[in-house]
Amino acid sequence: MLHGNQTANQTAADAGFEIDRKTHTIVLTRMCAASREQVFAAWTRPEHVTCWWDPTGAPLAQCEIDLRPGGAFRFVTRNAHGHDGGHPFAGVYREISPPDHLVFEAMDAIGRVILEAVGSRTRLTVKIECGTAALLEQYLKMGVGDGTAQTIDNLVAHVRERAARVA
Repeated sequence: MLHGNQTANQTAADAGFEIDRKTHTIVLTRMCAASREQVFAAWTRPEHVTCWWDPTGAPLAQCEIDLRPGGAFRFVTRNAHGHDGGHPFAGVYREISPPDHLVFEAMDAIGRVILEAVGSRTRLTVKIECGTAALLEQYLKMGVGDGTAQTIDNLVAHVRERAARVA
C-alpha cells in the first residue's frame, strides 16, 4: 500500500528491488562477500539451493537441477506443516556461462542471473523479464518482487556463512 507521495518504485526499492516498467522487468542487486565461483555454485548446486531458495528460510523439500542448456530445474518448498507439497517452481535453463551468468525461463518470464567481480566480492544482479506490462503487474500483485528479494537476501547470507567457514 502506498502512503502520501510514495511511488510504486520507491516502495519496491525499500523492499530491495527495482521495477523497470519500460522493459517490464523486476531488478534485484546485491553485493556478496564471496567470489563469483562461490555464488555461481550456490545458484547451481542442489545442496546449496536447498538451503536458501525458500523465502521463509526453510530448506526445500525437493531440489532437482539438470544444469545444461535445455535442462530443467524444479524446486518445491515445504507446506505449512513442514512436509513436501509446498509451492513448486520449475523452469528450463537457456544459457549457462560459469561463473558469469545464467539465463532461464520459468512462469512465462525470463530470469537472468549476472555475476560481476568487484574486488574479492561479487555483485549479483537478478532480472526477471516479464515481457508484458500485464505479466509484470501480475507478478507484483503475487508478491514475486518481495519474495525474490527475501530469497536473494537468503542467498547472500548463505554464501557469506560458507565463505566465513572456509576462511
